[in-house]
Amino acid sequence: MINFTVGPVQASETVCAIGAEQVPYFRTPEFSAMMKENEELMLEFTHAPSGSRTVFLTGSGTAGMEAVVMNMFTRQDKVLVVNGGSFGQRFADMLELHEVPHTEIRMEYGKALAAEHLSQYEGKGYTAFLVNVHETSTGVHYDMRLIADFCKRNNLFLAVDAISSFLADSFDMGTWGVDVMITGSQKALACPPGISVIVMSPAALERVNASSVKSMYLDLKSALKNGERGQTPFTPAVGILRQIHCRLREIKNQGGVKVETARIAAIAEDFRRKIQGLPFEVCSESMSNAVTPLHPTTASAYDIFTILKDEYGIWVCPNGGELSSKVFRVGHIGALTTQDNTTLVNAFKDLQKRGII
Repeated sequence: MINFTVGPVQASETVCAIGAEQVPYFRTPEFSAMMKENEELMLEFTHAPSGSRTVFLTGSGTAGMEAVVMNMFTRQDKVLVVNGGSFGQRFADMLELHEVPHTEIRMEYGKALAAEHLSQYEGKGYTAFLVNVHETSTGVHYDMRLIADFCKRNNLFLAVDAISSFLADSFDMGTWGVDVMITGSQKALACPPGISVIVMSPAALERVNASSVKSMYLDLKSALKNGERGQTPFTPAVGILRQIHCRLREIKNQGGVKVETARIAAIAEDFRRKIQGLPFEVCSESMSNAVTPLHPTTASAYDIFTILKDEYGIWVCPNGGELSSKVFRVGHIGALTTQDNTTLVNAFKDLQKRGII
């Protein structure tokens, strides 16, 4: 099976081998040292400003999203949230659930964020901006420079879900003034799902320390306090944290984030070149290197997903809801190669010969 989904993604043999080992006890100096190195490497890879911190929560990316909403926003805030798909909707739903005043910037599926979408909110008393920089459900990658400039002009606290774009696309917390970044273990980190990573600037830490969140498990003050000694408040997904440590060190030893991002970009470019002439339309105005969203012009997207899975041993990423029959996505993150791209494209061509697409 070749995995072209956007999470969980295909892992390297080294990462898989760690997953096959017995899980060690974690209240030890060795585990603490590993976790401190994990934190340092995440701060380095995100270009976090001095004084920033990282916490690792055992939970999916949604746990990280909700922890940020709960610990950093209150009823005194006025939040702008970009809603261009299912994950933007998830942020909007969380703000509603936790009674945080907010306004949605609603985007059409596949449409890029532009200056005219933001201009009407200039100087209107907003306090924060919340965005999934890569709306994974549609494949749209929003312009971080545009967002950063808007937030700086309006003095907005900037919280970014980079769950599927971290390592696949350039990301610079310091330059862009990002106050909090969320990512997850199962995307370009190419580890199993189960860990949500939150990188917080000094401004984010101030918000966390001033909060009175009514949660035990998602209390970031507790996570930060335990992190000072390289530990977590409760039993974490120890095996996955060991795999993350392996991946972070691997990326560092192979040249760092720029090299990893360039590798993913090359795989994405190779795939997009190879599908030219096939009956697909790319349905995003602004794409991440992480994924290519495709609209088949002659067949159901979900049928293509099913046939590839059942008859060719290839996973692509289906969509749900109203996009289920219209769009499927091909991921470029994880342990993939250009030869894997050729295998998938050859499967598409075979489907074409069979009259399926």
